[in-house]
Formats: sequence, structure tokens, C-alpha cells
Amino acid sequence: MSSSIKSTALEPDKSLDGEALTLMQRFGRAIPVYGLVMLTVALALLFSLLLPDTFPTLFNLRAILSDKSVIALLALAATIPMITGKIDLTVGYGIVLWHILAISLQTRLGVPWPLAVLIVLACAALFGVLNGLLVELVQIDSFIATLGTGTVIYALAMWHSGGRQVVGDLPDGFVGIAGGTLLGLPIAAFYVLIVSVTLWLVTEFTPLGRALYVIGANPKAAQLNGISVRKHVMGAFVASGLLSGFAGVLLASRLQIGQASVGLEFLLPALVGAFLGSTTIRPGRVNVWGTLVGVAILAIGISGIQQFGGAFYVEPLFNGLTLLVSIGIAGYAQQRRNLSIKRRIAERQLASDPQETPSTLPLNSLTSLASLASLASITKPTETSR
Repeated sequence: MSSSIKSTALEPDKSLDGEALTLMQRFGRAIPVYGLVMLTVALALLFSLLLPDTFPTLFNLRAILSDKSVIALLALAATIPMITGKIDLTVGYGIVLWHILAISLQTRLGVPWPLAVLIVLACAALFGVLNGLLVELVQIDSFIATLGTGTVIYALAMWHSGGRQVVGDLPDGFVGIAGGTLLGLPIAAFYVLIVSVTLWLVTEFTPLGRALYVIGANPKAAQLNGISVRKHVMGAFVASGLLSGFAGVLLASRLQIGQASVGLEFLLPALVGAFLGSTTIRPGRVNVWGTLVGVAILAIGISGIQQFGGAFYVEPLFNGLTLLVSIGIAGYAQQRRNLSIKRRIAERQLASDPQETPSTLPLNSLTSLASLASLASITKPTETSR
């Protein structure tokens, strides 16, 4: 079972792309894979040259890492269900309630901060279970299900806070969760690094990760291969909820104040980062390092534009346009790859039996070619593209 999963769903045969004989062909192959990485580096160099006194400084690096760590965690949280072909909008709505709850448990009820953190994580995981049940058991589209539960979470945040700020004295231990530094950099950046490495190891080198990718590529094929689709999808939503809950704790520790107007602005950048991640490193496949590159290009672009004196509406405009462009690039690249794979599969079959031509191939052979081409694709984000 594992060999068939690896060859048809997780690791497409690179020979289907053909051989890159010239330097230009190799460069053309590298553009879809590392183009976004090169663009990120180019943007950083450009802003460093144009803003030599403010952009390439340790202070600006610390500010970017501190401000964007929460978004990076939410983007990684959104990445987990996206691997299975689902989308989780509660990563943006949930952080509103989680950061308010983390503060109010301590200031209003006197709960010790370690217990308050555990309660927040447990509540976030429970909402992940709810999302999984709605999507897999009730069979509601994940976009609609998580939009509904996210709206409920936001309403609970408004009710719990009464529409007012939640303030009070917080223990030094809780403040130190986001306020500490390590090697001269914000400790929140190291949280992101630890989470990223863990997710990368799980998704790339364990049977669990392979199963998630197979489900995202073809749920029916995954079910036929003995993979419990319902269990894995629900687990993905629970993991997403836990990670968004931790992001809420981190936000509460950094702001030291809770208010319902804070948090929703993180939803779009988080989704943009996750979508951009599917266009780089492994194009057409949602992946951890691609998500971080997507968040990095957003952080660098917005920081540079703001230092140039950009208006207050520049950030949402930049995020929205980047989301549209990233989805368009991902769809176009996937179509090109599928067409290339279909053509090369046909060429191989013709080479093995030159007596047959495409017009004389039996119908079941043509169907098999199409099936092989679709299975060669790693992910097929049906719901995220609706």
C-alpha cells in the first residue's frame, strides 16, 4: 500500500516532466519552484538599497519577526487542513476569542496562567473537533462550516468581553511567553521555527503526513487504500485549532490586553501565506516551507511599503491582490503540469506500441491516461478554489 501511495499521490515521477537539456530549460524549471524565494530575496535587497537607514537594520528585523509571528502560526494552522483539501476559516475568527479568554481567565477569575493557557488550548481543540464533525459527519462544505463556527466564535468573544477591552495585571511568566528574547531575536520567531520543523517532519517523513497528502489528492483512492479519511481530516482540524489557540495565547502575551476588534485582520494574511505556499518549493502542493516563504514576502513587502510612507489601506490592498495572484499562479501552474504529464504519458504509450495512434487507442486506454495524470498531481484543492 505504501509504495502505491508514494508513486501515485505523494511523489510524482519527475521523469514525466521530461529532461531539461539546456541551461535555459533548467532555469525555466527552477522558476516555478524557487521563483517566490528569489522574489522575496529581491524585494529585501531592493528595499535595503532604497531605505538603507531603516530597512536593513536589526531593529526592523526584530519588528518584523515579532509582528508577523502570530500570522505565521495562523498560516501554518491553515496549512494543515489545506493539505487534506479543506479550508479552516476559524484560524482568524478563533484568535479573537482565544486571546481574550487567555487574559480574562487570569484577571477576572484568578486562574493561574499555566492553567489558563491549557484551558484556551483545550477550547481551541474542541472547536477543531466541531469543525471536523461538521465537515466529515454532517458533510457540510468546509468553507461554509468553518465560516459558521468562526462567526459563532466571534459572537462568543463579543459576549464574553461585553464589547469592551479586557485589561488587568498579568503575571511575569505569562508576559514572558512573547516578551522574551533568544540570541537577540524575539522568542516568538523560535516558536514559529519549532512548529515549522515539527510540521515538516510529520508531513514529509511519516505515514501520517503521506496519508494527509493522499486524502488531499484523492479521498476515494485514500479510502480504497485503507486510510481513514474521516479520522485524518478531523485530526487536521484539531491540530489547526490547537495551533490557532497557541497563536491566541502568544497574541495575548504580546498585547497584554484583550479586545474583540483585534484578530480578524490576521485571517486574510494567514490564508494568503498558505495559498502562496502552494506555489513555491513544491508547486501545486501545500507545504510548510512554502507557507513560510509566503508569509515572508508579505512581511517584507508591507514593511517596505509602509516605510516609504504608504497609506493605511496599503496593507489590506497588498494582501488581497497577492491572494488573487497566488491562486491564479497556482491554478495555471497546475494546469500546465497536468497537460505536460498527459502528453508525456501518451508519448510513452505510443513509444511502447508504435502501431497505435491517439485516434486508435481504445476508450479505456484514454481514460487510464487521464486517471494516471490526475493521480500524478499531489494536491487537488477542490474546496479552496470554490
